[in-house]
Amino acid sequence: MYHNPVLLKKSVDDLVTNPDGIYVDVTFGGGGHSREILKRLSPKGRLFSFDQDLDALKNIIEDERFTLINQNFRFLENSLLAYGINKVDGILADLGVSSHQFDEAERGFSTRSNAPLDMRMNVMQVLDAKKIINEYEEEQLANIFYYYGDLRESRKLAREIVHHRKIKPIETTEDLKKLFSYIPAFKQNKFFAQVFQAIRIEVNQELEVLKEMLLQAYKILKPEGRLVVISYHSLEDRLVKRFLKNGMFEGEPERDIYGNYAKAFNLLQSKAIVPDHAEIEENSRARSAKMRVGIKI
Repeated sequence: MYHNPVLLKKSVDDLVTNPDGIYVDVTFGGGGHSREILKRLSPKGRLFSFDQDLDALKNIIEDERFTLINQNFRFLENSLLAYGINKVDGILADLGVSSHQFDEAERGFSTRSNAPLDMRMNVMQVLDAKKIINEYEEEQLANIFYYYGDLRESRKLAREIVHHRKIKPIETTEDLKKLFSYIPAFKQNKFFAQVFQAIRIEVNQELEVLKEMLLQAYKILKPEGRLVVISYHSLEDRLVKRFLKNGMFEGEPERDIYGNYAKAFNLLQSKAIVPDHAEIEENSRARSAKMRVGIKI
């Protein structure tokens, strides 16, 4: 299976409120969510899906209501305008790395395989993990590990990398892992997951791209249109939570004399929606998933 979609039924249940409407799946992947959306649409409905990964194009759906756009979702608004679409009824984003990308060892996403340091979701881009590890300044590396990986020993890790790359370039995931072989065995899984996450976020500019998409999503959603976002780590979820609350990523909104502020969305429910035990048993990737649903005011 290319990808086992998380919260499949629940996310689409909460997304599609108008069978004749126009919907967007900004993370097509294996097409699981897109196929489920199409099941809910009438012959008048339309679905536009985005994916920058060339491998995802192999999963295209043969349906006249469906259009697959081979673009990063940071180009959401302009890409839809090219098809004459300026307003939509709902947008779905299932963030993170697909099962396929983890399973393709040569992509370098997985901590379990020895592969070139890559981690690009778009293989056409220049910046990859090898370039970051071998060319970024020590302070840049430390900041990446601290802010994107929540690694408290970030400065030590950065020093180790800079020291070793002077002797020999760090070219593979195994080369990188060997630098930190001193980490106790019982801590290694979590440690390397944090290291790889931090590098991957920087390679793909994931948080900046997410911000750009959310701002555009708000612009193109119709009133009462729905934004459904599934995230897999706290950095993403925090951005989504704040944006749905007040349309901002940092700072505080202006309040009137009564302390009220203009909200961007109403929340379908106040707390994040999470997979049940049965789904987690079936799909371990679902364990860290949190879904939030905003209804545009």
